[in-house]
Amino acid sequence: MYRSIYLPLDNSPLSLVGLDFAIELAGATGALLTGSHVYAARLHDRRFRQMEGGLPEPYRKEDKLVEQRVIHDDLITRGLKVISDSYLDVFSERCTRAGIEHRRVALEGKNWQRLVEDIGTSDADLVVMGALGLGAVESSQIGSVCERVARRIDRDLLVMRTGESDGEGAIVVALDGSPQSFGGLMTAIELGKHLGRRVEAVAAFDPQFHYVAFNSIAKVLSTEAASVFRFKEQERLHEEIIDSGLAKIYQGHLEVADALAREAGTVLATRLVAGKAFEQLLRYAAEARPWLLVLGRTGVHSDTSMDLGSVTENLLRRLSCNLLVSARSFEPPVEKTAAATIAWTEEAEQRISRVPEFARGMARSAILRHAAREGHTVVTSDVIDAVMGVMPGGCCPFSGKVAAREASGNAADTPITWELAALERLSGVPEAVREHARLRIEKLARRMQRASVDAEVVDAASHAVREVLR
Repeated sequence: MYRSIYLPLDNSPLSLVGLDFAIELAGATGALLTGSHVYAARLHDRRFRQMEGGLPEPYRKEDKLVEQRVIHDDLITRGLKVISDSYLDVFSERCTRAGIEHRRVALEGKNWQRLVEDIGTSDADLVVMGALGLGAVESSQIGSVCERVARRIDRDLLVMRTGESDGEGAIVVALDGSPQSFGGLMTAIELGKHLGRRVEAVAAFDPQFHYVAFNSIAKVLSTEAASVFRFKEQERLHEEIIDSGLAKIYQGHLEVADALAREAGTVLATRLVAGKAFEQLLRYAAEARPWLLVLGRTGVHSDTSMDLGSVTENLLRRLSCNLLVSARSFEPPVEKTAAATIAWTEEAEQRISRVPEFARGMARSAILRHAAREGHTVVTSDVIDAVMGVMPGGCCPFSGKVAAREASGNAADTPITWELAALERLSGVPEAVREHARLRIEKLARRMQRASVDAEVVDAASHAVREVLR
């Protein structure tokens, strides 16, 4: 859970709501709080100089202007620092009364720029700030400082929009199958435990976009082009599989989330909805009235250069409840995702069943990882062939590059020694299955009546899987 929480403060109502939450969470987790306020002395000084031309005539004499500049410079420099210290005094007094470890930072400069710089060099793993500041008006959606900070930091950001903290509202996490959304799920589960709030997961899939796209294409395709594209067949195929196919994918994400929550000792309520993701999440939030919505900074279709995904950006502006923009990533074990989202054809099952028992688990895991990485929901023979095509020596258990580690025999069995060449091959096994591979290879060595594992034994295990899968 969070160990260091950063709070930009401006004494606005939502800023103080964020302080209330941070003290509550720090009381449960022992986190350190950092209160920060930025004052812009140089900005006010420049603005005063720009307004000198509008001063009344008596103040426009040179001696009076010089006098006013000196007075203003001193007043602004000291006055804004006094105001900043006053804001931070409130923060310190609240933390001291609650027994919370804290520190305070006063910064001079452009507010969002200095905040981004200070957050970037800090050890904070969570930033808590109000959605709107002192400059908010009735039609405001999101404060400029909050939005600019949200786009530029790489930490979790909790945007406060409501002061309701009666403990009734749930923590809802939005899932789209991305590592970012599952990272948000793990954070939501932890927060739920610390704050005593129930946790829910909602997944929204959009089948309508494909219909809209096909209708748009139909308007521009010539008869000849439609024939080449086999448009009618494609349209019918989409109509038959899009709804059920997308629903199955997103239902699978919810099933994986439920399994992860149960492992963490949390009961997770789940809901699948159809429609434009941000619109459905807005509607869900309006109906369910959660205390907090958690979602990843980016989604399943974003790349690494994206600052905020489109769903996150829309919800940042329009959501009425608190919003946690999660920077955390988490990839569920392939066995969990595969059980919920990936099926095997009969032919593929027959091929994998012919793999010797000592290597079958490694082979299946490697194939499932490849299928998940490539977006397959069904393992077919060509998927197995593709995995074999990229594996050194054609064997799935021996792929990847990780640091070598000396293996030792199982104390319950006859000790097995490892030769250097064999250890080098073992180091190429993914860390997640390396120990399993070691035990299976040693078992094969004993069957071969070998006292040690050399490269030949490792290659024999590799060859066994390769031949059976052909």
